[in-house]
Amino acid sequence: MSSAPIKYFNRYTGSVESEAVYGENFVRWTYDRPLGRLALHLFAKRALFSKWYGWRMKRPASRAKIDPFIDRYDIDPNELADDPATFTCFNDFFIRRLKPDARPIDSDEHAVVFPADGRHLGFPDVSKARGFFVKGQEFDLDMLLMDAELANPYREGALVLSRLCPVDYHRFHFPVGGIPSRSRLIKGPLFSVSPIALRRKLSYLWSNKRMITRLETEQFGNVILIEVGATCVGSIRQSFEFARPALKGTEKGWFEFGGSSTITLFEKGRIKLADDLVEQSSQCRELYAKMGDRMGVAV
Repeated sequence: MSSAPIKYFNRYTGSVESEAVYGENFVRWTYDRPLGRLALHLFAKRALFSKWYGWRMKRPASRAKIDPFIDRYDIDPNELADDPATFTCFNDFFIRRLKPDARPIDSDEHAVVFPADGRHLGFPDVSKARGFFVKGQEFDLDMLLMDAELANPYREGALVLSRLCPVDYHRFHFPVGGIPSRSRLIKGPLFSVSPIALRRKLSYLWSNKRMITRLETEQFGNVILIEVGATCVGSIRQSFEFARPALKGTEKGWFEFGGSSTITLFEKGRIKLADDLVEQSSQCRELYAKMGDRMGVAV
């Protein structure tokens, strides 16, 4: 079993850092050990397991986890819209809102922003992302979208994978303004989407439960927004109104307890991804950046 830490590049400190993984021992055991992999397929990947864990995080007794969690993972309580003392359970803290000025939105009308806090990978051409996590395995857009016709404009387009850890702010936002469609739910299991798991099998991203929204925009064409569920994610909640214009940076929804991912897809020739995002991704390393910061610009 590999115990090598997960490394990422922090846009704000300009340095490579090691991730503090919540529940790391369990994740590594589940995906790296034979007995753990048996438990994964019997229990951990199933919705019932995640519902049970989500139920635990909504119990009043889970309130005791909040202050130690804030201290251990260095979360700034001054960013929170609500006083942590007002939360009745850990899930209330997990789906916390932030003060409006905690995540400034890049105001450049040509800019697209990260939809969530997290660690991001960016590929200017998804067809060339072969073997990033798993040697020889391509990113399967047809399976991800479950619609080959919908996938066609994106086969050589840009893809950004944004991974949210349990320690992150877990609301996701519109990366650019536009008119969103109704979200489409694709049911599936709930495998982990951490690098520990994806290095075993990238296809977890397109087999897991996920929700897909098409966003019609003026500068970027039709942008596909995907929220991917994962182990211990009880629910993917959507808070936007479909068919009504949404501004860049406005809330789209949130994940309940657990780490998860969003995927943003652009048609070919619509976006130039940020240089640091492309550079770090080319080195097989994620870039840490916050929601509202620049992901790229219109071409």
